[in-house]
Amino acid sequence: MAFTVIFTGSISGYSQSSVVLSADSLNKKFINWYNLDPVNNKVQGVSVDKAYNELLAGKSPSQKIVVAVIDGGVDFNHADLQDRIWTNKNEIPGNGIDDDGNGYADDIHGWNFLGNAQGENIDHENYEFARLLIKLEPKYRFVEDPGILDENQKKEYELYLRCKEEYDNKLNEMSGMKAMINSIEANLFKIDSILEGYFRTKDFTYDDIMNIKSAPDMVKRAKKFYQYLYKNGLTPSTIEEIKDYTKAKLEYHLDTTYTPRKIINDNTEDINDRNYGNNDVKGSGSEHGTFVAGLIAAKRNNGYGTNGIAENVEIMSVRTVPDGDERDKDVALAIRYAVDNGARIINMSFGKDYSPQKNFVDDAIAYAQDHDVLLVHAAGNDSKNIDIAENYPTRKITDELSINTWIEVGASSINADKELCGSFSNYGKTAVDLFAPGVDVTSLHPENRYDMGDGTSFASPVVAGVAALVWSYYPGLSAVQLKEVILRSTTQYKGKKVDLPVESGKPEKVLFSDLSVTGGIVNAYKALQLAETYTNQ
Repeated sequence: MAFTVIFTGSISGYSQSSVVLSADSLNKKFINWYNLDPVNNKVQGVSVDKAYNELLAGKSPSQKIVVAVIDGGVDFNHADLQDRIWTNKNEIPGNGIDDDGNGYADDIHGWNFLGNAQGENIDHENYEFARLLIKLEPKYRFVEDPGILDENQKKEYELYLRCKEEYDNKLNEMSGMKAMINSIEANLFKIDSILEGYFRTKDFTYDDIMNIKSAPDMVKRAKKFYQYLYKNGLTPSTIEEIKDYTKAKLEYHLDTTYTPRKIINDNTEDINDRNYGNNDVKGSGSEHGTFVAGLIAAKRNNGYGTNGIAENVEIMSVRTVPDGDERDKDVALAIRYAVDNGARIINMSFGKDYSPQKNFVDDAIAYAQDHDVLLVHAAGNDSKNIDIAENYPTRKITDELSINTWIEVGASSINADKELCGSFSNYGKTAVDLFAPGVDVTSLHPENRYDMGDGTSFASPVVAGVAALVWSYYPGLSAVQLKEVILRSTTQYKGKKVDLPVESGKPEKVLFSDLSVTGGIVNAYKALQLAETYTNQ
């Protein structure tokens, strides 16, 4: 198409704008702002630079912290992650032997639970509600009288009905979106032909179109059409983005005939069937995981790129999250792998609404707590109150029992105004512990590139990075104490009213302090000060 506009919006809530070769090509306002200080720099960062300059100058960290990134993969060859990647020193690379006896051969930088021994990988998956529908529909499709079912069957039947309703709604939505985009694209083809004839070239811009004054009626109608599209954020680039989005939904996430797990051919309901995967910890979809890893550990002050939060840190990549919903079994095994191989902190920037094998994950996170490992999880991007809405994985084992080494993170933005809380961010007075920068943050992209994005997925590694920074200087803290330090040292916004995240419609004003347990944003400077107090006591 002739019309060209750079669009920086998002379809999914995990937005990614134009990828660049140099971070300097991004909006300078947003480069490294999460490292800045609310008082000194007048932006709502987490005071990392201030901590290095005022508290840590002349000090050396006491311990290297391994942070496991359970995600879609990490590009461990990125220049800004050099010397920041965990290496299994007990494994001999490339010999095909499990030298350290941990059950995973050649796991040099982590493990990929989305592949097989032949090097084939899963890139796309169904939604969990679609997988549940595949499983439950043969049993309950023709039930006419639920009264004949026993109690366990009734619960399954109710789950089937919820999944069926969600599936049908999503399928109708995506089918409608595809039809709309196809129609718009067809009209654009005709409109572009008219404008190409008017300008006598295919190289014209949106400004050229808007500068049309006196012209034939059909050219004026073409101008109005483009004005309408632009007003609604529909440019050729976003149309392509929506086409890719609907394609993924209809061909993978919602396609009940799509069965990618055949690549692995395991029993997904048997946690002991665990001899699968390979050592390809980058995979083909490592954009998200690389971005996450960069926020935690990108080399600081090396003259290029972005600055991560923690210096004395190593990233372990555990590839578990496909394009679609992750499997509970893979998540559970990933957590156990990270714990068994020395990770002190696990970042989990993923989530879903259903968890059919929740017990697998519950046992794994309890195992992590027993081994003094801190778990940091993104609250999600659905503008929901997760005190009420389902959101997995969760720290809650039962209504009475929760994991104590878990931190749940919402996303905040750069300014202390009504948009301080990310408009997409989940929240909850009891379910979300605190907020961290997750709107317009900059980080790494595979192949030595950089990007800017939004999401609680990116707020979570900010907290994981602060935790790694504090623990590297105060290794005597337990995981429970480290969590206490982080939660007790947040930047507070007493009396500050913000827009409540909503999926649609006009947001109401609420106190920022009512959106999480602490009512604040993580602060590295204050956390280090409090850690010093804990250590002295």
